[in-house]
Amino acid sequence: MAPSRLRGLIAAAAVAVLSLSACSTGPADGGSTAGSGSSASAAAGAFPVTIEHAFGETTIEEQPERVATVSWVNADVSLALGVVPVGMPIDSYGGNENGSTPWKDARLEELDAAIGTDNAPAQYSETDGIAFDDIAATDPDVILAAYSGLSQEDYDTLSKIAPVVAYPEVAYGTAWQDSTRIIGEALGMSEDAEELVAETEQTIADAAADYPQLEGKTFIYGNLEPASAEGVNVYTANDNRPRFLTELGMVQADVVTDNTKDSTEFFIPWSAERANELDSDIFVTWVPDEGTKEAIAGDPLLGQIPAVKSGALVADSDNTLTLSISAANPLSLVWALDRFLPMLGEAADQA
Repeated sequence: MAPSRLRGLIAAAAVAVLSLSACSTGPADGGSTAGSGSSASAAAGAFPVTIEHAFGETTIEEQPERVATVSWVNADVSLALGVVPVGMPIDSYGGNENGSTPWKDARLEELDAAIGTDNAPAQYSETDGIAFDDIAATDPDVILAAYSGLSQEDYDTLSKIAPVVAYPEVAYGTAWQDSTRIIGEALGMSEDAEELVAETEQTIADAAADYPQLEGKTFIYGNLEPASAEGVNVYTANDNRPRFLTELGMVQADVVTDNTKDSTEFFIPWSAERANELDSDIFVTWVPDEGTKEAIAGDPLLGQIPAVKSGALVADSDNTLTLSISAANPLSLVWALDRFLPMLGEAADQA
């Protein structure tokens, strides 16, 4: 997404805050459950569990029955594991008329909890920050924030409502595999989480095999704004977007790796005057519309980027697709494959 819009989303998130068979379904009273029958007994036996994170550690004494989430990713992972949250944020960026996403809607329908029905999770807006009051109203047993940008103050406030599972190290830097495993542990579903990670990774690998031209291609994933003083942002290895491309067999360009070795940020600014140094086979960027792709090629500075000059620029103008990769999770990545891989394959053919 564009840097200005990206910073807006980050600021909103930082102050308060982007299908497998069911393990369980949300009950009619809006509660959530982590299993039924023998699977529930096995999950219950996993408790208490203690999860370490950026703000210390959180102990969950009993298997959660009512799960609330903040930020992106967390609700998606919970749903992928078959647990319907009692509350989750509205998807404003990249969302649909339900305040949701296609992959989330499909999973909610599978779990008999489609938005608009009695079993649906409560939804709350995070446009102005974390919806503390709305979250408290769902009476959660646990609050999932394994992928988020919680501040210490956010964490402390949420912890007065219920135990909070925060991100392990870097805000908005949790790999989708780690988010899945952390949430699986919090729900007493570690084995299910491992199976989900393995199956998702295999699905990605199988899809990538249909595009052998991607193997070994170097890439830069960033944002390009023509005729802008800000010019360029480049995502680091701490971000899920570059991680996804490496899972497809691609390699992050040396110019990014060399300039972000010690960075804990998920993106760095890059001067447009040095755009010609951004050497890679493929460059991937968000754009607001198709016309912007032509403007990038014609920009006197951005047009000097090697991948732009060769025609190997992937310019994504679909906010939902952008969200599916940036807020990566087992549901969104599987949805993205058929839409994103052809764009990458076409660019690789030009490299």
